[in-house]
Amino acid sequence: KSKQRRKIIKKIVSVIIIIFFAFLIFILYTHYAATSGLIVKEKRIVEPSLPTSFNGFKIIHFSDLQYGSTVYGDELNSLVKKINERSPSIIVFTGDLIEKIIKALSNLNADIGKYAVTGDEDNDNFTTILKQAGFTILDNNYDLIYNRSNNPILITGLSSSSKNRDIDKAFEYFNDPTSNKEIYSIVIMHEADSIDEVISKYKVNLALAGGNLNGQIRFPGIGGLLTRENASKYLNEYYKISNTNLYISSGVGTDNSQIRMFNRPSINFFRLATNN
Repeated sequence: KSKQRRKIIKKIVSVIIIIFFAFLIFILYTHYAATSGLIVKEKRIVEPSLPTSFNGFKIIHFSDLQYGSTVYGDELNSLVKKINERSPSIIVFTGDLIEKIIKALSNLNADIGKYAVTGDEDNDNFTTILKQAGFTILDNNYDLIYNRSNNPILITGLSSSSKNRDIDKAFEYFNDPTSNKEIYSIVIMHEADSIDEVISKYKVNLALAGGNLNGQIRFPGIGGLLTRENASKYLNEYYKISNTNLYISSGVGTDNSQIRMFNRPSINFFRLATNN
């Protein structure tokens, strides 16, 4: 009996050791390995209705910087370097800044402009920080972008739904009777779930969102596991909804859990094209 008891104890100890090391590996992977090594996801978007002057137009989209979570000085410098290496025409940031990082964001270079909208966790310093870094804040607003011709494209921005989102105000351009109703239209937003209401009212060719980090923890065949308020319906990185291309950033930082799984931090790099 004592021999059998020792065998049982030995098995229990072995199981405990295996569980401990499995848990340790999980922590090391999700907190360190999976949250590092920023990648660039490059996409080519073909749109025949795009003005020919925008053929080759380059857009960098990043989101959920969450500076101080798993993003610090070195990671931020790497982000700036990867963006500037690609000489974007415009840079788009879709919210959740957290800490003051004016100098680094000022070093981001775009040929035409830098645009941003607020995230649900951005405090009152958000606008000040990004304006000082050269960004145009598009909360419930729009701008016309010109590139080598007098034929522009439209970019609109929605603030986070927790910050008085106003879709009609953002798309006020279309209220002008002289506006081009067929203009190529980009909307940037923090939470992707807003897209349903947007496209029920207005024409959008390209939608760029953040907010949910693609579920943050992902498994093959299952997808993202962690949802957020107003950002739970669309968890994958791409959807085609009617005539709208919706891309959702997996983000650069993390939430307070500071973990990721099978979902590396990334930025999106888009090249617009008029034909294949």
